[in-house]
Amino acid sequence: MPKIGPVPAEKLIKILIHEGFRIVRRKGPHVILMKENVRTVIPVHPDREIKPALVRAIIREAELTRERFFELLEKL
Repeated sequence: MPKIGPVPAEKLIKILIHEGFRIVRRKGPHVILMKENVRTVIPVHPDREIKPALVRAIIREAELTRERFFELLEKL
């Protein structure tokens, strides 16, 4: 299994939307997504990627497996 590296915020949002999340609102540089009772916040800063530790936390919140995350990362 490869290591999780930095991911652009737009790509991470696409992955979560593909998994059934929807954008609830934007507040400043943050996008809030929800799926049923699960909420996650994605920071969207220009010219900056999301660091691996935060990507892992978001994947955990979204209840995605690493395998599914990498599959969608390649696909989208």
